[in-house]
Amino acid sequence: MILGIDLGKNSCSLVGLDENGKVVLRRRMLRDGVIAFASKLSPCTIAMEACCGAHHMGRALVDLGLEVRLMSPEYVSPYVKAQKNDNRDAEAIAQAATLPAMRFVELKSAEPLDVQTLHRVRDRLVGERTSLTNQIRSLLLERGHTVAQGHAKLRHKLAELLDPGTEAMSPRMAFLLEDMRTRWTELARRLAAFAA
Repeated sequence: MILGIDLGKNSCSLVGLDENGKVVLRRRMLRDGVIAFASKLSPCTIAMEACCGAHHMGRALVDLGLEVRLMSPEYVSPYVKAQKNDNRDAEAIAQAATLPAMRFVELKSAEPLDVQTLHRVRDRLVGERTSLTNQIRSLLLERGHTVAQGHAKLRHKLAELLDPGTEAMSPRMAFLLEDMRTRWTELARRLAAFAA
């Protein structure tokens, strides 16, 4: 009636439940073999946690005519019995999917996943830029140079301090700050590409 799949990077654990909730199947197989295995099943519901690779796998299973239910992992974890392992996770996924009050995640096509990925990559780049900005500011502050908020003011201050005509920094610090400025400029360029 329902097949719970605990997705792993390379292998997956599968647990099948009948209409009474009794375990009638336990298997572990390579990720690539899941689709081939599912193609031989009679119509049933496939349940998985909405994790990395679940949407791709879900779309492939829907193409086989199977119903797919994705759940947020935090809704599944209360149903794991005893110590956590892949088989128990697959069983918990199958059981949680049978609950009438369970909330399911909509299966996403490739386009919304692309947009989600773009947002995640952009957030990572913003985080890297913020971290680098804070590090540059703290290094400058340790040497008596305060810089007002804003990227433009920091850029201006760096240009002023790293100008070859001034010797505001030791050669070692000038080298490190120049390297950091180069990385910071590259992050800004990459972020601007996301806005385009």
